[in-house]
Amino acid sequence: MLTPIRDNRSDDVADDADSVTYLGHATSLVEVDGVRLLTDPLLRRRTAHLRRPKFSRKHRNLSDVDAVLISHMHWDHLDIPSLQQLPPGTPIFAPEGAEMVLRRAGINNVVVMREGDERPFRSLQIRATPANHDGNRPPFGPDGEALGFLIRGSTVVYFAGDTDLFDDMEHIGQDLDLALLPVWGWGPSLGEGHLNPERAATALTRLRPTQVVPIHWGTLCPIGLKWTRPLFLTEPPREFAREADRQAPDVDVRILEPGGSLSLIDRAR
Repeated sequence: MLTPIRDNRSDDVADDADSVTYLGHATSLVEVDGVRLLTDPLLRRRTAHLRRPKFSRKHRNLSDVDAVLISHMHWDHLDIPSLQQLPPGTPIFAPEGAEMVLRRAGINNVVVMREGDERPFRSLQIRATPANHDGNRPPFGPDGEALGFLIRGSTVVYFAGDTDLFDDMEHIGQDLDLALLPVWGWGPSLGEGHLNPERAATALTRLRPTQVVPIHWGTLCPIGLKWTRPLFLTEPPREFAREADRQAPDVDVRILEPGGSLSLIDRAR
């Protein structure tokens, strides 16, 4: 089922509702059973050679984040200055190897995760899932794997991180309420280990979530290209929605602009 782009605002979401707010790139704020989890926080206007043509200020209300999920160590997913904006002591679930990067920056509250690991966190269970993506920290390491995360409470949410299709994707979860699924990247083309809109729609046929929010689009642009209004900033989620309507018409596609929120309280199976 296709839902057009919507300008949801956080004040449209009830205080006690399970919800997701898309902050841009791979950064989302997921709230399940009152626990607030932040994925791959990138909270700055610029990182390396990439800049945000638009910059959501929603990240200013992150003082009560309970934990962070880091999918891999690439600079646009493990961003030290962004993590330093969060309250000291915020637990960070991250793949093996990331603890070296974080501790060098004085961040010691790291929960090391390997594929298949499952950890209780407050009322939730957090499981590290496979990802088909290079997880190393360029250019000199450390080495590490890329992960996704399955968040299980009264609502079940899958955060894919960065990935392409992989074997056994259909076994991630049999009862997914929401998938946060990457559909592009930050430039006019994609390297290995990424989902494009067509392959992301194919992923839906394996995951079979009730709802999906496309992520990893519309946020970062190489410096020098942002003034050209490139289509890769706007078209991937729309193309994904069309492909999803063709390949997985039973999945409810919700496209959120950066800063937009979606309540999961009225989900139906």
